[in-house]
Amino acid sequence: MATQSEIESLIFLLDDPDPEVQSGVQNRFRQLGERAVPLLDQYRTDIRDKQEREMVDDILHSITFSALYEDFNDLLKEGIDSRESLEKAVFLLARFGNPTLRIEDYMRKLDRFTAEVEHEVLSRPEESHRMHSLLKFIFRELRFRGDNKDYHNPENAFMDRVIDHRKGLPISLSLIVMFISRRLRLPFYGVNMPIHFMLIFEGSTREVLIDPFDGGTVVTYDQCHYFLKKNGIKPRPEHMRRAPEHEILARSIRNLMHSYIRLEKEERANNLQSLLNLVELRGG
Repeated sequence: MATQSEIESLIFLLDDPDPEVQSGVQNRFRQLGERAVPLLDQYRTDIRDKQEREMVDDILHSITFSALYEDFNDLLKEGIDSRESLEKAVFLLARFGNPTLRIEDYMRKLDRFTAEVEHEVLSRPEESHRMHSLLKFIFRELRFRGDNKDYHNPENAFMDRVIDHRKGLPISLSLIVMFISRRLRLPFYGVNMPIHFMLIFEGSTREVLIDPFDGGTVVTYDQCHYFLKKNGIKPRPEHMRRAPEHEILARSIRNLMHSYIRLEKEERANNLQSLLNLVELRGG
């Protein structure tokens, strides 16, 4: 049975220049497996040094990824074909960055957000007013926003970090809106537009495009066409349509892969590729 002192000793030995010592430490962590996770996680919370924290994160990841892979595969077997199943998948993906994540805690946070705004939104008779009320709540009152300063930081793509820090990528901010709106039975969905992920509100009389990275601003189709042309992309009708949930999940994974490649974390990027392969294999 591993002890806290053994975990600390093993982490200390990771800095040893002797490759045989390092190999022995790695073997011991593999032997301990999931049993070492609670102690490693406890040790990680007290670490001040960034390099040492990253080292512990890497150990935790190597120990827990196989279990995450199996859980991800099991979930995909059920199909990612609704906002509810997408929510489960995206929170499971967040374990990639936080192996000891308590997913239920964050789903309850979304429940609480929903409870805060439910009366205000559903008391509005006009569906356009409901749409604007929810967007105002999320982007003004809760203050979710796009991260312009550190856009490619992986934390902007993990749902638990996005909820904690109230900032993220266009796709992660869209997911916040989609998951809360699902609880309110409002028709917000994702649009897999190239370069910049968007939201769409599918009203009974018209569809409305929304930019989540710009505080939930309503935009026109002409503005989106201009944006794509400006970036060298010929607009196509499918660029502005509601995206299947499994495609949204795949794009979330690709965003994370890009972030880890920029950080030169090849192993993490390769692990994400294996998850992406599962999504692409199973489709919807």
